[in-house]
Amino acid sequence: MATSSSIAVRELPLFPLPEVVLFPGRPLPLHIFEFRYRMMMNTILNSDRRFGVLMLDPVSRQTTAIGCCAEIVQHQRLPDDRMKIWTLGQQRFRVLEYVREKPYYVGLVEWIEDDPPEQDLRSMATEVEQLLRDVVRLSAKLMDREIELPDDIPSLPTELSYWVAGNLYGVASEQQDLLEMQDTAKRLEREAEILTTTRNHLAARTVLKDTFDG
Repeated sequence: MATSSSIAVRELPLFPLPEVVLFPGRPLPLHIFEFRYRMMMNTILNSDRRFGVLMLDPVSRQTTAIGCCAEIVQHQRLPDDRMKIWTLGQQRFRVLEYVREKPYYVGLVEWIEDDPPEQDLRSMATEVEQLLRDVVRLSAKLMDREIELPDDIPSLPTELSYWVAGNLYGVASEQQDLLEMQDTAKRLEREAEILTTTRNHLAARTVLKDTFDG
């Protein structure tokens, strides 16, 4: 009889991307121009439209072992067989081994999920969302323009933690750490720390701006 873990293992075409970390539920638009990846996308479009996104370190050229599956939701063929594709993050996975490296990577992967929470995380999620709104409000004030958060920010703790992580910019290694966590509470705690630091930094800059503008 097959175990649940063996059922969750499958082969997946893999796309390493420099300093890009995809999260479940987050969009990822891509412009495909390399021949091997054009081949890969054509194959995927004829199957289940899924491939794995792994962060590639541009310095060490090493790829991470944990990534996120992307599903192609829309595509457009361009001249020279280039392609624009729009994808949406699905489940996270761990690469167990590489089955093939040419013309593109294919790995044997297992799906991973967050562990069931041991406490009610709704208050923690509310705190993170409030910190996010503070950061956006202060950023808007500093830049003298309106910045609106979308109406469809997830309210469920796990989905919110992915949304926040997917919207952090310029911190790919931090995002990768958040992706690899399998404890929603720890992910939300870390995001609260990041947002608190950012809020405090923006608040200090806002005080300076008000002083000089005043």
